[in-house]
Amino acid sequence: MAQARLMVAGTNSGVGKTTIALGLLAAYQKRGLSVQGFKVGPDYIDPSYHSALTGRPSRNLDSWMLQPDTLREIFLDATVDADLSIVEGVMGLYDGHDALTNTGTTAEIAMLLGIPTVLVVDVESMARSAAAVVLGFMHLEPAVNVCGVIANRVGGPGHFDLVKTAIEDVCKVPVFGYLERADDIELPERHLGLVPAIERGELRPLFDSLVTRMESTIDLDTLFHIASQAPSVAPTETSLVQPVSAENPVHIAVARDAAFNFYYADNLRLLERYGAHITYFSPLAGDKVPDEAQGLYLGGGFPEEFAAELSRGDDVRQNIREHIQSGLPTIAECGGYMYLASNFIDHAGQNHPMAGVIDGTVTMQRRLVGFGYREVTGEPGNVLLPPGERARGHEFHYSTFDVADANAPSAYRILHPARPKGEGVLLPHGVASYTHLHFASNPRMPERFVEACRAFRDNVLTEAKA
Repeated sequence: MAQARLMVAGTNSGVGKTTIALGLLAAYQKRGLSVQGFKVGPDYIDPSYHSALTGRPSRNLDSWMLQPDTLREIFLDATVDADLSIVEGVMGLYDGHDALTNTGTTAEIAMLLGIPTVLVVDVESMARSAAAVVLGFMHLEPAVNVCGVIANRVGGPGHFDLVKTAIEDVCKVPVFGYLERADDIELPERHLGLVPAIERGELRPLFDSLVTRMESTIDLDTLFHIASQAPSVAPTETSLVQPVSAENPVHIAVARDAAFNFYYADNLRLLERYGAHITYFSPLAGDKVPDEAQGLYLGGGFPEEFAAELSRGDDVRQNIREHIQSGLPTIAECGGYMYLASNFIDHAGQNHPMAGVIDGTVTMQRRLVGFGYREVTGEPGNVLLPPGERARGHEFHYSTFDVADANAPSAYRILHPARPKGEGVLLPHGVASYTHLHFASNPRMPERFVEACRAFRDNVLTEAKA
């Protein structure tokens, strides 16, 4: 299958990959193309902007969490009706799982999927030195097809001419254009990265401003021509995203609002594959668990930014507590896990009562507490992952969770040779933890969860008839 595609990679974090990726998505969409966004690595926030712009769920591509065939299938599934794919890289082009290999890097995804790679370089206060930067990135892994450069934070046309001349002379690749530094296209940040698109309100002025700049200073025609020349991605023999059966569906309630919005698109898609009908609700807006729910998924997000509002929702907190304590199958990840605590202490030291499913206290910290990839196995009683099976995901949080019962059974065991440890808490019929698992790393997890929801539903129906 031929798939037009481009990788937007950077020399480092903060170089402007997201701004340029969004600009390209918006510019090509304006030309009438159906454009699909992707993000390399375990990220929820950047994809939220892709999705807000394109109206299509942005998908994550992570070569540490997922196998190559799985990545190819996810890519092909997402692009089946797309004219062009824009893949936004993570950190620098060669930054990933470790310092010695390409595992988990943007470079590995580019090689695996044959994606022409545009290198974004922050050239502020540079001229010919920019050529040395680009040359180093091209030579570290020659198998990566660095097809050209976009210069960011350029001082003006004269500065751009210096940079372009040096790079094209030394590196023999084109410089497709540039963006000048501009306050109106800066994306606001907080402790976990960008402020998610769901909190930004109307984004069209931002996207329109990006398109105007892209059209005036970047050669979009040549970029699209290069994207269209990318080699075909061979179809896989797996069928991870194809529905198993439309029979006997179950209803799973998924919390989605400004406090809870960190979900891999493929996690939700896999639940649907195994027979889930997903209904979204907003605890922040005062929504209770929908009556038809036979399962509950509380994702991550920013409950710390909305702790006071969440705490004021007494009836919502009680409703969620009662559902979980009654045995409703539940997955609570990171922010969802924090919401289930008895108490939540914010950055100012103020305590906010939460759902009280888990007797314990969450305390916000000033520094990052948990960060990085995680491989886990389930502890006894885990409805998703039994002992002996493995799954992969990541942690990224600024809080600690002190569970009152030191003997409370953990949900998972983190598999680290130097320091294996328990993580999270088992719920009456579910799991709660800081770890965000990617279900495609072990597709038996979503299948088991849907089976648990089905068993819960059947048990409720049996009791109702008794």
